[in-house]
Amino acid sequence: MSGLDRQSAFSGTRGVAPHLAFDATRLEAYLATNLPGFAGPLTVQQFKGGQSNPTYLIETPTRRCVLRRKPPGQLLPSAHAVDREFRVITALAAQGFPVARPQIYCADTSVVGTPFYVMDYVEGRVFWEPDIPGVAATARAAIYGAVNAALAQLHSFDPVALGLADFGRGESYVARQVARWTKQYRASETERIDDMERLIAWLPDHLPPPAPVRLVHGDFRLDNVIIAPSSPDVVAVLDWELSTLGDPLADFAYYLMAWDMPPSPSGVGFGSLAGLDLDTLGIPSRAAAVEAYRSCTQLDPGPHLATYLAYNFFRLAAILQGIAGRMRDGTAASENAAGMAAMVRPLAAKAWQLVQEKAG
Repeated sequence: MSGLDRQSAFSGTRGVAPHLAFDATRLEAYLATNLPGFAGPLTVQQFKGGQSNPTYLIETPTRRCVLRRKPPGQLLPSAHAVDREFRVITALAAQGFPVARPQIYCADTSVVGTPFYVMDYVEGRVFWEPDIPGVAATARAAIYGAVNAALAQLHSFDPVALGLADFGRGESYVARQVARWTKQYRASETERIDDMERLIAWLPDHLPPPAPVRLVHGDFRLDNVIIAPSSPDVVAVLDWELSTLGDPLADFAYYLMAWDMPPSPSGVGFGSLAGLDLDTLGIPSRAAAVEAYRSCTQLDPGPHLATYLAYNFFRLAAILQGIAGRMRDGTAASENAAGMAAMVRPLAAKAWQLVQEKAG
């Protein structure tokens, strides 16, 4: 494992990467005309974290806000749907769910080069390491409880009541996701990975039974959540690019991957709880996290958890293969893209290990 300080490497902002730069003067003119109360001059910085949709801090003398845009260049079909992000956070904000309040969506590519939206800047803490260093064990326990509860709350919403009845097909979610990410993986493939080939063959014939259709986040993990500055409360859930209607148990199992995440060779991949003394840290065991979620939702992933986890490790490997493809094409948004792309093989190996353990 690399000695990379993930908290420092992924937190905050930096100068805008040259291939992701845009005309700030044009953006300022657009916002001054279309966003009530906006007045320049503005400055633009790029957030360090995030791999998919480039995200920028927009600052003026009187306010801060956040801009998310599609990346430039040739994109995979249905990917980087910032219009869907804007729609879902608008619906959730109306219900009081913790999201950054959306401000404006712009489909006009003449402003920054691609469609984008603007939302509020939310003050708080983002923890890039799942063991949350520098925090007391009682605080860790409270944070994990709040994060689990936020996901349970999301899965409690009726999509019809949210105005999102048409936000996705919902039924046969895992089957469609396996097909989708197999296709996306093939579109981004840079080398043969035997474990991915095995998973592509195995998963369609071993799907979990249907679950109630709910709104799913698609990328729910600790570092996609903002925690209040001085309490364990979740003040915003971020990065809704992969949200749709689907299987809440699959969405929850994605969150559970942190308990079994393989270490990143470079240190820039996803944080892991594997091998840590969770009791001493104050972090719930995976079984305790499952029970807390089940008690809130009355949904139980237990009988098919190994399959849900194998599917999610496969899916994440396919997503990161997309980063490898963007590296090949010169459109990767993050300076850490190479390290993320290197995680494809370990993730595929973990997924196949889960399949073999289930079969055993």
